[in-house]
Amino acid sequence: MTTPPNRSHGRKSISATLTPQDLMAARPRLKGAWTAKVLTLFPKAFPGVLGESLTGKALDEGLWALEAMDLRSFGVGKHRNVDDTPAGGGAGMVLRPDVLGRAIDAARAGTPEAPEDWPIVYLSPRGAPFTQAWARAWSRARGVTLLCGRFEGVDQRVLDHYPIEEVSLGDFVLTGGELAAQAMIDATVRLLPGVLGNAASTEEESFSRGLLEHPQYTRPAVWKGRAIPEVLMSGHHGQIEAWRREQAEALTRARRPDLWAARKP
Repeated sequence: MTTPPNRSHGRKSISATLTPQDLMAARPRLKGAWTAKVLTLFPKAFPGVLGESLTGKALDEGLWALEAMDLRSFGVGKHRNVDDTPAGGGAGMVLRPDVLGRAIDAARAGTPEAPEDWPIVYLSPRGAPFTQAWARAWSRARGVTLLCGRFEGVDQRVLDHYPIEEVSLGDFVLTGGELAAQAMIDATVRLLPGVLGNAASTEEESFSRGLLEHPQYTRPAVWKGRAIPEVLMSGHHGQIEAWRREQAEALTRARRPDLWAARKP
């Protein structure tokens, strides 16, 4: 993936979303800040947990931006219909291609055309599994557009017409893509410069090196008869690093043999 031009963090601007329900306009946005655009029937679900803790602080500071775009505003007719019955019959409803087309076109306005610079993602249980690699790739882009499905899904012609990637949070089905979108945005935003404040912490986390993270300990030194491993109290950084590596490898072999098998020699 190509690396976008360096972002300037020297200027703030106020930017409204493209929806009548503007949830983020009161927050400043640093010029060139990484942006997540979410196409959803439930814009009030955002920022949700993304507005808390470090991601929320970074959002308030304008280190990244969030635009929740209401699909209903692109709906058809007096009642702003967004779905219709499946062609060929069957249960449920399907999101209409004309509605989604207008929403995606609005989201793409002013964004880079190259998919690697601004991915468009449909959150779908039939998509590729979301991994830390996806988060790293998205964090290197200028932003990402996430389409949250509902009902029985979206008209296939939308997926065929636009450069859309289908990505899944896991092998289970949710009532919609909003929760998955928040999880994926959180995983991506925390990798952006300045969000966590400690770049080294992201290098030691689970999946960052193809391994699960080693066990962590803190004070008190003894709790309910269980002591912190002596090596961690030794002050010998080489031995500590070796112990942590051994623990990470043992945990990965035992709990995630698929990850262990996929590691490069």
